[in-house]
Amino acid sequence: MLLTVDVGNSQTVLATFDGDRRVGCWRVTTQPRVTADELRMVWRGLLRDTEVTGVSACSTVPALLPALRELLDSLEVPVVLIGPGVRTGVPLHVDNPREVGADRVVTALAAHEFFGRDGDGRGRPVVVVDFGTSTNVDAVGPEGQFLGGALAPGVEVSLDALASRAAQLRSVELTVPPQAIGKNTVAALQSGLVLGFAGLVDGLVARISAELVEQFGTAPAVVATGGLAPLVADSCRTVSEREPDLTVHGLRLAFERSQAVHRSPSGRRPAAP
Repeated sequence: MLLTVDVGNSQTVLATFDGDRRVGCWRVTTQPRVTADELRMVWRGLLRDTEVTGVSACSTVPALLPALRELLDSLEVPVVLIGPGVRTGVPLHVDNPREVGADRVVTALAAHEFFGRDGDGRGRPVVVVDFGTSTNVDAVGPEGQFLGGALAPGVEVSLDALASRAAQLRSVELTVPPQAIGKNTVAALQSGLVLGFAGLVDGLVARISAELVEQFGTAPAVVATGGLAPLVADSCRTVSEREPDLTVHGLRLAFERSQAVHRSPSGRRPAAP
């Protein structure tokens, strides 16, 4: 069983795969100062008796990387930690490839794999909208190349900022409001956050899609992913596809590619973390 681990700023997503079939998936709060032993305890508690035969991981939290590396180095299974210098098969057509987060790279990999062909099997671009701590709107070319994108604050980050800086505003439950015109403070905040971010996404997707059509002559597929996608995606007029687990699927694909390229007998017995 392959274990994929996506360490995000707010949440860490762990998923297990039997071949290309996702078997289990868990979300836990990311603790930047966690130790390798604490990570091991969390993983063991979630996986229980699952036999792990490989691990593919990425992290956008620099403070957590030492503990993650320590744990991965102790495992007796093949491990891939996505980062600068690790080949994923995704060409990075940006000014500084080392600046691109590993999660954005593997998400682009999965987006192209799942949505990068039209009904006739021809390559097409994809726009990925990742609703997380930040709202990422990324462009993937018809050959799977990462072209860049736009980064905006996430919905929860914006709510926290409002609640902490505006004396008469407070944190509210994030849910889709029944109408755009809020009749009270809670409804007005929900409208501004959920519908407002849907409008932000639609505006960015429209501009990015127009640039992709001008460059490649083909309209892109637009796919929503990320932990907050169920909250906002249904209010977006430009989103045509949904795949909540795009990043962990990308980690699976990156692991498979790595093993295909670097396959060599190790003589090590698989062991669960």
